[in-house]
Amino acid sequence: MNIPFNKPYMTGKELWYIAQAHHLGWLAGDGDFTRRCNAWLEGRTGARRALLTHSCTAALEMAAILAEIEPGCEVIMPSYTFVSTANAFVLRGAVPVFVDIRPDTLNIDETLIEAAITDQTRAIVPVHYAGVACEMGAIMDIAARHKLLVVEDAAQGILSSYEGRPLGSIGHLAALSFHETKNIISGEGGALLVNDPELAERAEIIREKGTNRSQFFRGQVDKYTWVDIGSSFLPSELIAAFLWAQMEEADAITRRRLDIWQTYHEAFADLERRGKVVRPHVPANCTHNAHMYQLLLPTLEKRTAFIAALKAQGINGVFHYVPLHTAPAGRLRGRAAGDMRHTVALSDRLVRLPLWIGLEEFQAEVIARVIAAAE
Repeated sequence: MNIPFNKPYMTGKELWYIAQAHHLGWLAGDGDFTRRCNAWLEGRTGARRALLTHSCTAALEMAAILAEIEPGCEVIMPSYTFVSTANAFVLRGAVPVFVDIRPDTLNIDETLIEAAITDQTRAIVPVHYAGVACEMGAIMDIAARHKLLVVEDAAQGILSSYEGRPLGSIGHLAALSFHETKNIISGEGGALLVNDPELAERAEIIREKGTNRSQFFRGQVDKYTWVDIGSSFLPSELIAAFLWAQMEEADAITRRRLDIWQTYHEAFADLERRGKVVRPHVPANCTHNAHMYQLLLPTLEKRTAFIAALKAQGINGVFHYVPLHTAPAGRLRGRAAGDMRHTVALSDRLVRLPLWIGLEEFQAEVIARVIAAAE
C-alpha cells in the first residue's frame, strides 16, 4: 500500500460550480464566485479588503508594491520559509534580511528582530509555520516603534488565530495560499488581505494591471485607464468557483484535519517521552488549523534513515524547506542577521507526515509504521 504525502480533497460541488460559472458566461476574473470568496474572507478574517489572486506568490508581490519597496530596501523575514517570501521583495530590489527561528514553533524569533533593523529596513514578514501563529503582539509593537510595515505570510494559516484574532488580520497586509497542498484549495490560488485602509484602493488598482477598472464597473468613474503600476494578479472564475465549494465546507474540513492531527499527536507522545522524536508545539495563545504534522528527529542521519524506512513501507514522509540563507540566490541576494543555528539544525531534523482528509481509514497503520521506523 502506498500512502501519499498529500491527496487533494474535493467536497463534491467543485465541478458543479465550475459549470455554473461557464453557464453565467463569465470565466475571467472578478465574477460572481470571486466576489463570494472575497466576501467570505473579509467575513472570516475581518480584513478591510480581501482580493483573490492567482497564487500566494502573487499576493506577496502585490504586498511588496504596496510597501513601496525599492532597490536598497531591507525586509526582515525568517530563512526557514518558501522562496516566494523572499522573491516577492527581491523582485522590487530589496535585500531579504534573514533572522533565526524559535526552536519550539519554528517561527521567526521575535526577540531577534529589533537587532536586525537598520535605516534601510522597510518591512517585517512573519511566516506562520504550519498554521501556528508567530508572536504577533511583540512583532507589531516592534513595527510600530520603528514605523515599519508588517506583511503576514499566512500561506498556511487559514482559520488559525493568535489571541483570538484570525491570522492574516493582524499585520498591515497578509497573503494566503489555496495551493492544492493547503487546507482549503483551488489547485493554485491565493489572496491578499488588506488591513490598512490607506492601502485598500491602491491594492485593487495594482491587482487590475494598474487600472481603475474595478471603479469603472462600480460606476465610480465614467471610463477606466492606466493610473499606477500593476500586473494581472486575478484568478479566473474557474479557480474561484472551485474555491467557493471549499470555503462552504471550510469549518468541516478543519475539524477533520484537527482530528487526524490530534490522533498523531497522542500516538507519538511516548516516542517523545523516550527522546525518539519531538512533536509540534502550539502555544497556549494560539489556535491552529492542522495544516501539517511534523516530527523532529535527533539528527540529520536519523531523519534520513527515518524517511527511508517510511518509504520502504509505502509511506511518503518528506522534509521541508532548505534555509534560504544557504541557497545560492539567498547568499547572493540576502544576508543573515546573526546566528542561524536553529534554522540550520532544525531544517536538517524535520520530517512531515501524510495529512489529508481520507487518511483516517489508514491512519492506524501509518502510526504503527512511523513508530516502528523511529525505534
